[in-house]
Amino acid sequence: MKTHVMTAIFGLLTLPALADEPRIEAASATQTGTTWRFDVTLSHPDTGWEHYADGWRVLDMQGNELGLRVLAHPHVEEQPFTRSLSGVVIPQGTHQVQIQARCLVDGWAEGRFTVDLK
Repeated sequence: MKTHVMTAIFGLLTLPALADEPRIEAASATQTGTTWRFDVTLSHPDTGWEHYADGWRVLDMQGNELGLRVLAHPHVEEQPFTRSLSGVVIPQGTHQVQIQARCLVDGWAEGRFTVDLK
């Protein structure tokens, strides 16, 4: 009995840690002439260079990418954090877009944040 319990505990300890996906906490859009600037606040349990939120993108409501912001380093001590992307061209007549975050290890998050364009 003790052997089975110890084996089960050891098996659980050797499983890879399942980290939370990056999450968009807030996002805003500002039109500047014919393009848009997006300010996005996201959080992720970054652990260092091996595992961190490495980008976010602006998508139309059909899932087409309109802009990509690459995050070049981890933000272990800065959570949540805000970064901007300027010069995004939004097709005329678009009233909403989505923001989706990416993790270096796990890829694109399932969750998306909807932004109304005013």
